[in-house]
Amino acid sequence: MNKNLVEAEIEQMQEKIDAGILLTQQRLKEKCKKENGELVVMRDGEVTHLKAEDLVQME
Repeated sequence: MNKNLVEAEIEQMQEKIDAGILLTQQRLKEKCKKENGELVVMRDGEVTHLKAEDLVQME
């Protein structure tokens, strides 16, 4: 198999994975806002709790 073809396939797959991660993050934020919930995320090595109203302000 051609090395350039393999590299192109890997790059395409990585782009799809990245797009999927972004979509998942967006859906999670929307669900949190809809349910007036809270997200727990890691920022700068510390666990942070984000309330739904904080997510709205971040946009």
